[in-house]
Amino acid sequence: MKIKKENNDLIVTDVKCFNLDLTLDCGQAFRWEKQSDGSFSGVSGGKFLNIKQIGDTLVFKNTDVDTYYTLWEHYFALDMDYVEICDRLRQDSLISKTIDDYYGIRVLNQDSWEALFSSVVTQQNNIKRIKGILSRICSKYGERVAENFYSFPSAERLSIVSEDEFVALGAGYRGKYLIRLAKDVAAGNIDLSKIKDMDIEAARSELLKIYGVGKKVADCALLFGFEFYDAFPIDVWMKRVMEYYPNGLPECFDSIKGIAQQYLFHWARNNL
Repeated sequence: MKIKKENNDLIVTDVKCFNLDLTLDCGQAFRWEKQSDGSFSGVSGGKFLNIKQIGDTLVFKNTDVDTYYTLWEHYFALDMDYVEICDRLRQDSLISKTIDDYYGIRVLNQDSWEALFSSVVTQQNNIKRIKGILSRICSKYGERVAENFYSFPSAERLSIVSEDEFVALGAGYRGKYLIRLAKDVAAGNIDLSKIKDMDIEAARSELLKIYGVGKKVADCALLFGFEFYDAFPIDVWMKRVMEYYPNGLPECFDSIKGIAQQYLFHWARNNL
C-alpha cells in the first residue's frame, strides 16, 4: 500500500482484499453510517472519520497521517495480510466459495469497552435495533465530535445512568446488564486492559464472570474488541453453518477462526 496527502484527504492506494461496504455491514460494528456518495462516516477512539473506497483506493477525510497510523490503519486491519489469510482459508471448500462471493471482509479492531458494551446489546437483537439503541446512547451521553456524530461514552459516564434510562433508550431487559457492566468497569472490578494479555481461555473465563455475559457475547467481544482472532461466536446463524462441519472446523481455520466466522456468518445471513 502507498499513502499520500492530496488536498485535505489522505489517500491509501493498492489496498488488497478489502471491501469497505462488506466490512462495515457484516454485523461487527454498528456506528458507521453510509452517506449518499457511497462513503461511510463514523467515530472510533473519539475521532470522526469519513472514508470512501474507489477500486483499490481508500480516501480518508477528516484525518491526518499520524491519526491514520495510530488509529485507523489498525482499526481497519490494514496492517494485516488478508490476501494470505484468505488464501489459507480457501483450503476449505465451503468457505472458499464464500470468500469468492464476499471477498474483502475484514475483522475490525475496535475499542475494547465499546465492543464489549455493544456485544451485550446484541443479545436477542437485530442489527437495525442494535444500531438504534447504540446511536441513542451515544447521542445522549457521548461527546459531540461532528454534526450528528458522538464519541462512545466511557464506563464512568454510563455508570451513573439508571437502568430505567437504558430501558427508555430501547435496551429493554438488557438495561440491567448494561448498568452493572458500566459500574463494574468504572470501579475497576473488570480490568479490560488485562484481558488482552491473557490466553483466550482465561480471557473468555474473565468475561463470563460479567453479569449478563454468555459465551456468544464473550466471544463477540473477544473477536471484535480484544484481538482474539481465534474466537468463534456461535449464534442462530452459525448454528446452521456448523451443520456443514459435522466433524468440527477444518485445520486451516486454526488461530483465525474468527475471521472465518465473519465470512461464514455473512454467507449464512444472505443464503440460509
